[in-house]
Amino acid sequence: MFENVTLGFFFLFLSFGLMYLVSFALWVWTLADCLKKETDEGNTRLIWVIVIVFTYIIGAFLYYLMRRPKRIQELGR
Repeated sequence: MFENVTLGFFFLFLSFGLMYLVSFALWVWTLADCLKKETDEGNTRLIWVIVIVFTYIIGAFLYYLMRRPKRIQELGR
């Protein structure tokens, strides 16, 4: 009986660990993308870096969904 509970906890921790690693990788990739390709006009890079760093995955999603397509359209990179 305890083997099933232990196995369940193992898969639970494994799945949450995997989700954490994927979200951390997305966060690092978004932060690197912002630092390398964002312009310094009007401090947009600084503002987006602060948003991404302090709001973690929510800031990464905001940057990826809102700013990145606009930057690519404006600058082509």
